[in-house]
Amino acid sequence: MLSNNDVLKKLRVALSLRNDDIIEILSLVDFEITKGALGDFFRNPDHPSYVEAGDQVLRNFLNGLIIYKRGTLSDPKTN
Repeated sequence: MLSNNDVLKKLRVALSLRNDDIIEILSLVDFEITKGALGDFFRNPDHPSYVEAGDQVLRNFLNGLIIYKRGTLSDPKTN
């Protein structure tokens, strides 16, 4: 089974996202994270600074990704 960290890694590669892009996506849903904290999610699980990405991080990333790719419902370019 994939961990939340694995899902984030796979989406980052599939969508060619940089860390700055991910921070921007998370800020769209008012979820603030530093580059250092984000980097800890992408480390090898054996690394001492590795941190498990919680459900809240993945949920906010996916919600922000929708806004990043499609825009908001009130955004005129979506109609």
